[in-house]
Amino acid sequence: MRRVVSLLLTGLVAGAVVLGAATPALAHNVLISSDPKDGSSVAAGPAAITLTFDQPVTGGEGFNTISVTGPEGTRWEADGEPTIRDNVVTFPLRPLGPAAEYAVSYRILSADGHPVSGSLKFTLTEAGDGTPAPATSTAAQDQASGSGGGVPIWVWIAGAVVLLAGGVFFALRGGEQR
Repeated sequence: MRRVVSLLLTGLVAGAVVLGAATPALAHNVLISSDPKDGSSVAAGPAAITLTFDQPVTGGEGFNTISVTGPEGTRWEADGEPTIRDNVVTFPLRPLGPAAEYAVSYRILSADGHPVSGSLKFTLTEAGDGTPAPATSTAAQDQASGSGGGVPIWVWIAGAVVLLAGGVFFALRGGEQR
């Protein structure tokens, strides 16, 4: 009985160590500022969206993307790749159209190899004379909005629990007298 309690206690400690080791993964690259700022109101549409992160960003053709969505789901991002300088990413925009709220979704590749995605909003207070981008494919929109890619954390936790349970099972089974 004492051996069983010892093995269970060891299993619990090992599980806590595995789960505790997962927290540094949450310390990925973080957006620290943007131009225009999240929630701001601007009179004239910006020529570009500038995103500043706390760590360097890696250039990856087709991976660093942005989508700017206006009223009625219209798209306002310009063609081309973003400009990356250390931790600053700049995406060109088309001239904006109606006075409305615009949503910016981004996905960048952090220097540590992890994708980082997020969103922000700003409001255009005076209508511009721009026209939206032509409709794009759903796959391109999904890539720009950051959906897909990466393995969710729950998969890693479930795998750790299965391995831990298997280890406890074999440890208990190995202690049987034959």
